[in-house]
Amino acid sequence: MQALFDAIASAVMPTDAQRIFHGRGGRYPGCEAWTLDAFPPVWLVTKFGDATSEEMAALTAALQVRHAQLAPPDTPLNAVLQTRREGRSETTVLAGSVPEPHGVTEDGTKYRVNLQRGQNHGLFLDMAEGRRWVRAHAKGAKVLNLFAYTCAFSVAALEAGAKEVVNIDMAQGALTTGQQNHQLNGLNSGAKFLAHDLFSSWGKVTRMGPYDLVIADPPSYQKGSFVAAKDWPRLLRRLPDLLKPGGRALLCLNAPEMPESFLREQLAAEAPTMVMEQRLANPAVFADVSPDRALKVMVASLPPL
Repeated sequence: MQALFDAIASAVMPTDAQRIFHGRGGRYPGCEAWTLDAFPPVWLVTKFGDATSEEMAALTAALQVRHAQLAPPDTPLNAVLQTRREGRSETTVLAGSVPEPHGVTEDGTKYRVNLQRGQNHGLFLDMAEGRRWVRAHAKGAKVLNLFAYTCAFSVAALEAGAKEVVNIDMAQGALTTGQQNHQLNGLNSGAKFLAHDLFSSWGKVTRMGPYDLVIADPPSYQKGSFVAAKDWPRLLRRLPDLLKPGGRALLCLNAPEMPESFLREQLAAEAPTMVMEQRLANPAVFADVSPDRALKVMVASLPPL
């Protein structure tokens, strides 16, 4: 765990939510199970596996030492540990407390997060460059945001001047948080929120189009919602019918066992009229010894007429 302790010893609580240490990338031997995130004013440590009482005590002590070096007197340390194993998670407050409601920022945009419920906290930090790409390309666009979750892409698109965003997700609770995210940023129009199963709603989704930009960031494996190996081909073959000529799709694959070539090959097979343009770089802190194991964020386009 020494590399994690070294990261803590030099960490500074940032203004924006972001990852600080990414042991999961395999670049720090012995720390592959650990990550450290900042969700100001809270540090979130995650271990993929069980944490011993000795590890928890050592983490708390290291965070307290660094906090004492940085924070004004009488300012509490807020730190949370989440352990994950076999699809289950357990969250422990190591020190201080977690705000409720808990709001964070990214590039000046506000988002609602929850560090004490479930494995998904409301904002995927590894997708920061994807949101920045949307900001750069959404002006004037009609956008379809599939598997919208808490609608961070929608907020980014509307702030960039998108004409309209249609958000679709099966989970009404996530969409409700998405609506709150829009309200936090003064975005009171321009977005639709549809709690639908995409694969039984193609007719409605298609009739609401065509779209200048389609964003697809599905779970890699969620029974009853999306299983990457089976459902990516079903999704990709629909893209040409959803997009305007010259439109683009942002395709996000977060399955370590599936390489970049999987998306490229499936797009060529299922939507041969489309062109894969590029793979976006992930935030530098998410560097991985195997690019194929890391998050894959790809841009594809439908050629203009």
